[in-house]
Amino acid sequence: MADSHDSTVSEQRIVVGLGELLWDELPGGRRLGGAPANFALMATQLGDRGIVASRVGADDSGGEARHLLSKRGLDTSYVQSDEAQPTGTVQVRLDVGGQPDYVITESVAWDYLEWTPQWEELASQADAVCFGTLAQRANVSLETIRRFLRTTRANCLRTFDVNLRQSFYSADILAESLDLATVVKLNHEELPRVAGMLGLGGRGENAWAHRLIQVFDLEMVCVTRGANGSLLITPTDLIESPGLKVNVADTIGAGDAFTAALVHCYLRQTPLEKIGEVANQLGAWVATQAGAMPVIDDQVLTRLICSPEN
Repeated sequence: MADSHDSTVSEQRIVVGLGELLWDELPGGRRLGGAPANFALMATQLGDRGIVASRVGADDSGGEARHLLSKRGLDTSYVQSDEAQPTGTVQVRLDVGGQPDYVITESVAWDYLEWTPQWEELASQADAVCFGTLAQRANVSLETIRRFLRTTRANCLRTFDVNLRQSFYSADILAESLDLATVVKLNHEELPRVAGMLGLGGRGENAWAHRLIQVFDLEMVCVTRGANGSLLITPTDLIESPGLKVNVADTIGAGDAFTAALVHCYLRQTPLEKIGEVANQLGAWVATQAGAMPVIDDQVLTRLICSPEN
């Protein structure tokens, strides 16, 4: 299990959220979001150096996004500025259970992620990077994301958080992303769609996960099941973690928090069962909060410490 990451448990790691940074336009007002940004913020709150590698417009919304991230302790020096395209937005509708439906604005700043010497240096230093399908919808960002991933060190934990949105994905994007990944995380609805698009064969979560591991030489497949917990599968182990009953405010960002905890613990060679437990706890807690970027209080954090010993 990622035994190349053998430094001390307490050491802060460089953890990059690569892709979209945007404003979620919710019924109750707008909140900053985007899966990579949500992930990076949670990684920072867990004790790592979370970095957002994205792009915003040279507009008021972009300036506000930078200010908010800085205020929350994130390094924004890798958030690029676009003079031509606006900061991204998403119209979000919530159903009665707090499940979101998204309408994502096209041709925005994060569709034009630029490969720069600064990003090349970041890629070479990263201990972990999390990326998804959405930011690969435009060719410019797709090529930049792939170049970033190919520039990382061999022992960098490259987590592909699938996040299928609208029609912004394809079999080619899925296959190429899986080829570049170390770990893949997807939900129980996405897994059969991915398996079908890639022609994996087999039937059921366990079979599909093992096929992903075999075909794409992955270290782990993580399947989130919402209120029903999660499934972590490696070439040699399988752990099912039960869900937690909580009062859901909305589920925006819950999956990203799960991924942040997964990465934080995996980098520290935490036992698989503990990884599932901690990731479920953080994801469930975020679902009880409004928006994707709640502040984790100390009481919650004390339950989320990962190390090889526990």
